[in-house]
Amino acid sequence: MRLNTVCEEAACPNIGECFSRRQATVIILGSVCTRGCRFCAVKKGTPEPPDTAEASRIAEAIKKLNLLHVVVTSVTRDDLIDGGASFFAEAVHSIRKLNPSVKIETLVPDFQENKEALRTLTKSAPDIISHNVETVPRLYEDIRSGASYQRSLRVLKISKDIAPDIPTKSGLMLGLGESENEVLSVMDDLVNAGCSFLSIGQYLAPSNTHTQVREYVPPERFEWYNKEALNRGFRSVMSGPYVRSSYYETEFYNRDNRRA
Repeated sequence: MRLNTVCEEAACPNIGECFSRRQATVIILGSVCTRGCRFCAVKKGTPEPPDTAEASRIAEAIKKLNLLHVVVTSVTRDDLIDGGASFFAEAVHSIRKLNPSVKIETLVPDFQENKEALRTLTKSAPDIISHNVETVPRLYEDIRSGASYQRSLRVLKISKDIAPDIPTKSGLMLGLGESENEVLSVMDDLVNAGCSFLSIGQYLAPSNTHTQVREYVPPERFEWYNKEALNRGFRSVMSGPYVRSSYYETEFYNRDNRRA
């Protein structure tokens, strides 16, 4: 039974390591995105209609693979009224029914800031709700076609307001031309939006046609960002060159010393 993972679709460098730790990031709603972010390896275009049997198949595959932690994500589906939120909720319910001990993170698109869509998502009660801001606001126009930095912050804030007991998480890529002060400002914005967890990693261009790397950030600066993020109020942070938004997800729980 094939599990469609973003680990493969996005050419993640940590795929073997995560699979060996019984963690995976599954992608729902197809493999074609309606947006055209210039950093992403996922295919762009007009997607097929959603597969209504997808959630049950994913739950069965997770049980068969005996996974411990699953991130459920999707391509952006601006063609759907709720952006696919109901399919996320169905996936969470189906996974929990067959795999009650599995930790579930939902890594969601912005749903065009549809509050009802976010309400549908939060009612399914995932363990973490994640939405990545990806980069600093100055770079959005160039690399995040169709996205909005402020909208992404509001998605995190609305999710936290609706379900204050569910931790929210976001992710940043470095090496796209951002300054240190811009990164620190994003951290402050995320904390003010109620974000609990943060991942910070090095951007690596998936091909020569994507946005190219402007800087390879040294490990010591990732360590410095880690300390700065914790000092600013994040409960748990993963920061390093090969960190991705779904990397070592169980570590966010293990490192969270402020979890009630």
